[in-house]
Amino acid sequence: MVLATPTVNRALPFRTGGFRTLVEGLDYAARGETGMNFYNGRGELERVLSYRELRERAGELAPRLSGLGLARLERVAIVAETGPEFLLAFMACQLAGFVPVPLPLALSLGTHRTHVERLRGMLENSRARVAIASGAYHGQLVEAAVGTRVTWVGTHAELAALPGRGEGLQPLGLDDPCYIQYSSGSTSFPRGVLVTQQAITANARAIAEHGLALRPGDRCSSWLPLYHDMGLVGCCLTPVLTQISVDYLATASFATRPLSWLKLLSTTGGTISFAPTFGYELCVRRVGANGLAGLDLSRWRVAGIGGEMIRPKALAEFAAVFAAAGFDERAFVASYGLAEATLAVTFAPLGQGVRSDTVELGDAFERRRLAAPAGPRARRTRAFAICGRPMPGYAIEIRDEHGRVLPERRVGRVCIRGPSLMTGYDHNPEATRQVLLEDGWLDTGDMGYLVDGELVVTGRSKDLIIVNGRNIWPQDLEWAVERLPGVRPGDVAAFAVTGEDERERIVVIVQCRTSDPRQQAEFRRTVQAVVNRQAGTECELVLAPPRSLTYTTSGKLSRAAARAGYLEGKIRDLGGIVPVEPGTPANSPRGSLAEVG
Repeated sequence: MVLATPTVNRALPFRTGGFRTLVEGLDYAARGETGMNFYNGRGELERVLSYRELRERAGELAPRLSGLGLARLERVAIVAETGPEFLLAFMACQLAGFVPVPLPLALSLGTHRTHVERLRGMLENSRARVAIASGAYHGQLVEAAVGTRVTWVGTHAELAALPGRGEGLQPLGLDDPCYIQYSSGSTSFPRGVLVTQQAITANARAIAEHGLALRPGDRCSSWLPLYHDMGLVGCCLTPVLTQISVDYLATASFATRPLSWLKLLSTTGGTISFAPTFGYELCVRRVGANGLAGLDLSRWRVAGIGGEMIRPKALAEFAAVFAAAGFDERAFVASYGLAEATLAVTFAPLGQGVRSDTVELGDAFERRRLAAPAGPRARRTRAFAICGRPMPGYAIEIRDEHGRVLPERRVGRVCIRGPSLMTGYDHNPEATRQVLLEDGWLDTGDMGYLVDGELVVTGRSKDLIIVNGRNIWPQDLEWAVERLPGVRPGDVAAFAVTGEDERERIVVIVQCRTSDPRQQAEFRRTVQAVVNRQAGTECELVLAPPRSLTYTTSGKLSRAAARAGYLEGKIRDLGGIVPVEPGTPANSPRGSLAEVG
């Protein structure tokens, strides 16, 4: 019978920091009994990897990696499946002096060809020399490696069978990289964040001590992918550096059975778990009449939210539904972070739940970018989640397009500074110059404002829609349409295109699941009415077939890909109306239904 690792080490003192490298943290954790546990979608414990075993087996694997003839600090790409093999290879790189590059899985990201091209771009950009995957993903990796610098592609089993080189191993040290993280937006033009040893140890310690206030008895549960910063740093490397046991559920298992996440928390007594808003929303959608039976969420003290715009209303619904299972809405903890900062920058206070700031929409907000508190007579309002203050050692400024620091309640670009900022995008000085400012700050590309020193994020600057001088956030339109019957989260993409008259117009793409022309016509009228109510303007509506939209490696909608597909004519309307080139009349017919099918 397989037994999970204990929650508390009996003899090893609990530590949250003081480690100079990831290897030092692993060496310390290996002196205890805690570790990692891997469950299937039915809640059955399948595999266990204590930190002691992780250290020992990674140590055995490191000479075999070295036997492939790599020079120190060369890159090893590893498909980041949720299982012991990925973690063993990742830690073997640390011990052998090589830089691991986690690669994404093909989870609803498009066709086989699209995923292979995505992998190839990351292999080329990272200059990886070795690529490793399980047997299930080996074929894709072989295809992706063609024409790259990769000299050896193999499975985990093949790597373990190689002869080792027993001498000359030099683990990654204080001044070395730790890994290369491809941010979730890295699709056509991958940007790899070079995360240093100092960055990961600094960020993990700040998360543990100031963000989550970790303590003996805490236990983490996670379904987040290990190729994403929140999954890798927040729910894998931080636990290693704090000796916390983790219970893992594969991302695909969560997607199929969202409630398996909550059942895992209930069974294992999990106290810490994070998810984007849509993760909580999926649980609400899937809970049935007997969904709460036997569920105990009373020990869940930190229900973190991050990775996308936080939707207070959806979280309130989750709290209301699962209160009967012992969930306390005060467990919600909003946060803000990004791969370029290793992970976390701000945390809301513990034990206070989701706090929001409600502002009045209209001329002041949309034209002058003033986030004025909504009064009792405000006609249009919007509640934004408050993401908390920067952790100690970190700082946030809100700046305008000229780099000038803005006062509180003025919306601008979110700029950050702190000990875990990246030194740059790997082998991409031009992209680095675009975000790392001359004064040492990083322009995150996000828009937001400050309230009493706490951060409120309003959206991405590159996604901002400006129509007739008004700022319209695409999330507002998408969320409004997603509330319609038959529309699922992630079914809607809103963006702006510019015509020859240099004016922007709104395009809304909705994945439509009915082929009945009358139902489609009624649906069009309904969506147009929703957009008009939300934004006070018309939109160009495209009803697209299911699976037309693209998602990033972390499951977020890629508006950039949707916009490109629209402009290139790849995303076509079900009704025989195809997207138009900028500057031509909206929804002008072009070809027959057979041509656009």
